[in-house]
Amino acid sequence: MAAVVLVTGGTGLVGKAIEYVIEHEPEGSRFGKRPGEKWIFAGSREADLRNSEETLKLFEKYQPTHVIHLAALVGGLFANRERKMTFLRDNMLINDNVLHTAHIKGTKKVISCLSTCVFPDKVEYPLTEEKVHLGPPHSSNFGYAHAKRMVDVQNHAYKEEFGCNFTSAIPTNVFGPHDNFDLKHAHVMPALIHKCYLSQKNNTPFKVMGDGSPLRQFIYSRDLAKLFIWQLREYESVEPVILSVAENDEISIRDLANSIVKVMNHPDKPEFENELNDNGQDRKPASNAKLMSLIGSDFKFTPFEQALEETVTWFLQNYANARTGQSYV
Repeated sequence: MAAVVLVTGGTGLVGKAIEYVIEHEPEGSRFGKRPGEKWIFAGSREADLRNSEETLKLFEKYQPTHVIHLAALVGGLFANRERKMTFLRDNMLINDNVLHTAHIKGTKKVISCLSTCVFPDKVEYPLTEEKVHLGPPHSSNFGYAHAKRMVDVQNHAYKEEFGCNFTSAIPTNVFGPHDNFDLKHAHVMPALIHKCYLSQKNNTPFKVMGDGSPLRQFIYSRDLAKLFIWQLREYESVEPVILSVAENDEISIRDLANSIVKVMNHPDKPEFENELNDNGQDRKPASNAKLMSLIGSDFKFTPFEQALEETVTWFLQNYANARTGQSYV
């Protein structure tokens, strides 16, 4: 029986990247579409996954054999700080409905997308998969992080009680085409790209919150898409896997902003506002040793400069239709 793969959150950043890879990699290749395989990319307009009845109808409509569960209420630093209960409850409802429905419908495999914010605030670096539950998460991500942590708990419980093949992935900071560039809700990279664009357009300073010192690992969405496809086909453990570039590929927010200025040909340097409270966590390096030991050293990540340039190019070419928070008449 050919696989039917349902991707929840399929119209978002990572879902669109998986769709791109499936369409552009050679059929039958490691990351390409397999003969007879069917992929469904479902967005929130098709089903509100906070609602158990709508979730069940979605599964009954497509009868998926496999699920890549990306759907979530997500946001940047300030959205997470301001709406902790909303992020907690909505994401717990979404995750519980997807996993429970997958269980009762006999879905063969589910991979859920977590985040490095699930890790404890006070932890020894680098982050590794076994450290998820060693302490409370950073206060800025309290609601979202706890909801995502519970997915790992549920995966183990479903496996132990019912034998379900449920697992999870923990990506670092994802970026790429189809990102959310809305300044109120975007993560750091798409927010800075949009700010730089508006700065050029309006001939105003390109201001960056904080002092630029925090370090982050950024993974290109199309690389991450390949890793999800690999995990779907080749990884059979309930234990989560960190999907990330190497620790030594950390980039400071200052260097990121300067790279965006360079790619966008902005005439001025970014101006850092130097409010330390706006920095978030200083760094949270994650180890990809487990991933690379499993997928093999022949897997290569897209060079950061190339991935950033492709992202900026997509943003500029699709500004009118991108998620920017701008309204058009």
